[in-house]
Amino acid sequence: MTRAVATHLMFEGAAEKAMNLYVSLFSDSKIEKVERYGPGEQGAEGTIRRADFTLSGHRLICIDSPVKHGFTFTPSMSIFVDCENEAELYEAFKQLSEGGKIMMPLDNYGFSKKFGWVSDRFGVSWQLNLR
Repeated sequence: MTRAVATHLMFEGAAEKAMNLYVSLFSDSKIEKVERYGPGEQGAEGTIRRADFTLSGHRLICIDSPVKHGFTFTPSMSIFVDCENEAELYEAFKQLSEGGKIMMPLDNYGFSKKFGWVSDRFGVSWQLNLR
């Protein structure tokens, strides 16, 4: 029996910064648990072995991989957020696009009042929507 489903984000040293940014942007979000690498362990001491957090009730896990990979995040997998109001939408879009890449600027594309798609400075793709 499946106990829980969560989105898993793998970083290479930026997990804590990313998680703190994400939790600061959306209501009903919080860091649940943080495990760090200690001295002599596989990962760099103090980096995230595993952290569990929620964004508006959606469960996520993030890690700092001690192994360098030949891949990273891709926009074909993104976190879709229905924002509560325009203020939340604009603030999230502003913060997430800072140092990242805007793939679709905030606009009415016909399927919602306002929508934007960004890849943040950590490479995570976000679709931000206002119904």
